[in-house]
Amino acid sequence: MKKIIPFLLLLLAFFTACEKDDFCVKNPVTSKLKIDFYDDTNRETLKKVQRFSIIAEGKTDSLFTNQSGKNSISIPLNSLTTETVYTLKKNDTDGATSTNEIATFTIKYDTEEEYVSRSCGFKIIFKNVAFSSSTSSWITDFTPTTITNLDDQTTAHVQIFH
Repeated sequence: MKKIIPFLLLLLAFFTACEKDDFCVKNPVTSKLKIDFYDDTNRETLKKVQRFSIIAEGKTDSLFTNQSGKNSISIPLNSLTTETVYTLKKNDTDGATSTNEIATFTIKYDTEEEYVSRSCGFKIIFKNVAFSSSTSSWITDFTPTTITNLDDQTTAHVQIFH
């Protein structure tokens, strides 16, 4: 019996010394910008962008390329700067590089760090977000031109008309 007590104490110390694993269950922590594409002639109807790709400024590879078309995308913003510039390319006809239609979409913002939890760390909240687009592009309009905070992933932040 005397030999079992130290063993039980050692076993009890072993199991109580373990810490609970920390996993970040809030995903994604930092919000992405969600964009919906709409038909310019019928502004209530979502419209796919055919042969669509999007490239961040200073990069050569596309975030994604979609041949069949997309009517909604979510893109990350650079939390280390106050501006992110994307080149949006589409091609409605044949997919040849010479017939690509190119638009530059600029997003300006202020950043603020917010503590989430020990396992997740900090998240970035984008504030005072303003949008602009190149004037001679396939993007005819977009709404809104500014938003206060970018912290929700459930609805679109910007509607682009083409």
